[in-house]
Amino acid sequence: MFQSLADNLDKTFRNLRGVGRISEKNITDALREVRIALLEADVEFGVAKDFINKVKEKSIGEDVLKSIKPGEQIIKFFNDELTELLGGDQSPLDLNPPARILIVGLNGAGKTTTSAKLALRLKKEGRRPLLVACDLYRPAAIDQLATLAKQIDVPIYTPDASEKDVVKVAKDALVWSENQNGTVVIFDTAGRQEIDERLVEELKRLHTFLNPKETLLVADAATGQQAVSVATHFDEAVGITGIILTKLDGDSRGGAALSMRAVTGKPIKFA
Repeated sequence: MFQSLADNLDKTFRNLRGVGRISEKNITDALREVRIALLEADVEFGVAKDFINKVKEKSIGEDVLKSIKPGEQIIKFFNDELTELLGGDQSPLDLNPPARILIVGLNGAGKTTTSAKLALRLKKEGRRPLLVACDLYRPAAIDQLATLAKQIDVPIYTPDASEKDVVKVAKDALVWSENQNGTVVIFDTAGRQEIDERLVEELKRLHTFLNPKETLLVADAATGQQAVSVATHFDEAVGITGIILTKLDGDSRGGAALSMRAVTGKPIKFA
């Protein structure tokens, strides 16, 4: 991930370091190359534009232009802004009781697998996770989560195959969880190929009922420009608290990560 972006930025930075005297033209040329690199990495246009403007504002100061190593200073500005864009420090999960985690996202992003991976991670940390299958639409979704839960030895609540009311499933699951000695409950939800009103309304009802401490958007790292629309819609619908990026081996550009982090202001909690 970020490999192609890193390669392009590295080339630009080498050129900056090699310039003995920095001028506004040097900076403008470098910024143009960085903007192209960001867009080629599938960073959303508005995000790339804001990023460039922030770096430019810092770089064209008189102190920078007259400093002994202006190229190094400008590279530091880039580094600082990229760090800020990606969220700076790691943001931990809120697992204070009642610790409920709602997993949301589009079909195919990897929500069900991610739910199990998160449960396993929490288990290794000494927590006692429980899984709840709330995807009542995708064929075999419940069976998939049940199989994964068995593999990692985590208790799971599975609704009846005929059940269609996701809030009723959540209510029954909470009653079930009271006898399971768990410390955190992870709810895997249904997705769609694209966001629609039915999906949004179902998630809103479920979110209102559960009032989860964490609402995590699972997103395919190769989503590209669509990432901004997906992240914005889910954030507006249920107020996501963080992002989990999946399928990082399938994309070296990393634009989705930068774009979603920027437009929602929410941290990337796991990859």
